[in-house]
Amino acid sequence: MAGTWIDIPTSDGQSFQGYLAVPETGSGPGIVLLQEIFGVNHTMRDVADYYAEEGYVVLIPDLFWRFEPHIELGYDEEDFGKAFGYYQKFDEDQAIRDTADAIEALRARPEQVGKVGALGFCLGGKLAFLTAARTDVDAAVCYYGVGLEAALDEVKDATCPLVFHFAELDKFAPEEARKQIMEAFADRQDVQFYLYPGCDHAFAAVERESYDKPAALMAHSRSIALFREVMGPHYDLSMLWDKHCEYEFATRDVDLTMQTMVAEPYVNHIPTLTGGVGYKDLHRFYKNHFIPKTPADTKLIPISRTIGADRVVDEMLFCFTHDIEIDWMLPGLAPTGKYVEIPLVAIVRFRGDKLYNEHIYWDQASVLVQIGVLDPTGLPVAGKETADKLVDETLPSNTLMTRWAESAPKG
Repeated sequence: MAGTWIDIPTSDGQSFQGYLAVPETGSGPGIVLLQEIFGVNHTMRDVADYYAEEGYVVLIPDLFWRFEPHIELGYDEEDFGKAFGYYQKFDEDQAIRDTADAIEALRARPEQVGKVGALGFCLGGKLAFLTAARTDVDAAVCYYGVGLEAALDEVKDATCPLVFHFAELDKFAPEEARKQIMEAFADRQDVQFYLYPGCDHAFAAVERESYDKPAALMAHSRSIALFREVMGPHYDLSMLWDKHCEYEFATRDVDLTMQTMVAEPYVNHIPTLTGGVGYKDLHRFYKNHFIPKTPADTKLIPISRTIGADRVVDEMLFCFTHDIEIDWMLPGLAPTGKYVEIPLVAIVRFRGDKLYNEHIYWDQASVLVQIGVLDPTGLPVAGKETADKLVDETLPSNTLMTRWAESAPKG
């Protein structure tokens, strides 16, 4: 996905530019994305494209334009020096006025439908908060905003729902500053604070040494949850996942299955490390090693389903007869003809209305016991009993725990 540069008229009769990214559907709620001190560089544009894939019309105003337009810096030592030089002469108040003009330009676009939110990182994190206080945006997300404690007098004006992401080790937003901003919002139920232990400033910046992928993924899900709740768009993720499974297990059509997914998805079957990353490998996997290598009598019996803002978590029983070699679950093992029932959990993440990835978990030892290639004697593993107890919790517990009887007199 690639955006375009557009002109943004200002309230003082001038014009500057911003990077606009539009979702594949052609329209959606708006987000004004506020830059780091490195300008509207490719990292910021990638974030805009990312949120466009989530269904938003995203505009990054070039807030350094008044002293130099189209600044694009990297993250090496030389560019860090330049970035801090620009920051020293940056006028926050003027930048918020320019941001307000960008919001007006965004709302005037035919692609933008409904509400508008603000999202910012580092310098942009503080600007997102100030935008919430001084404009009429409907929601704001602030990543490791620098200097928020100096703007506490504006907390009363920031009346829209907000999310703040902080890093535990961030010297630019230290613990005392975090405490001050949290205390200022103490009576607000629609303001959420998240702290990421062991992380440093810019933990969500892919190209920085401080990047922490688990924290960045968690923060993104929390950000999307706010934007979805306040602005939409709202997708029927349950239906989309059901359709994907229908194409996999009933229709058994590789191309239809891939059409439910983003352009470059991935699947990881955790116990066996099978799946694929990217369209080409995943298509190859589905075509040759998954769809034709799943037994014809396979049944998926739902146990529970949890639906979040950007994912579905399915708990199910996965039932089949091992009458073919199952490349993705039992690679290299000849069919045994044994019937198998196992608990299986699927964590399915979406971007917009398309599947982005699947993490699939099951107890491989239970499968091996049930097909007769693993002797459970003396091992803390079970066969079909794992499936039986998932359905009937009254079945005995602790049968593998040899010392369970010893605690009976102790109560």
